[in-house]
Amino acid sequence: MNAVPFLRADAAPDSVLQPALRECVARAVRRYLTDLDTHQAEGLFDLVMQEVEGPMLREVMTWYGDNQSKAAIALGINRATLRKKLTQHGLL
Repeated sequence: MNAVPFLRADAAPDSVLQPALRECVARAVRRYLTDLDTHQAEGLFDLVMQEVEGPMLREVMTWYGDNQSKAAIALGINRATLRKKLTQHGLL
């Protein structure tokens, strides 16, 4: 298992991973809005959460060998919440 430092929201601005993720999301949202052109965006928050949360859960579960306890700790949520989210995303 690779050791990667945990990056908090208040981490130093020179951290590499956090801005990369932030910029990736910003680019994707900007492209989505551009593609909509003159149409009104609806449900954008739920759309982004659905698109990000599922792959994140899948990757974390894979990283921790499907160990829900370890994955929940890594995600900063309790195991019951993790199970609920895994079920919602069809990952359980």
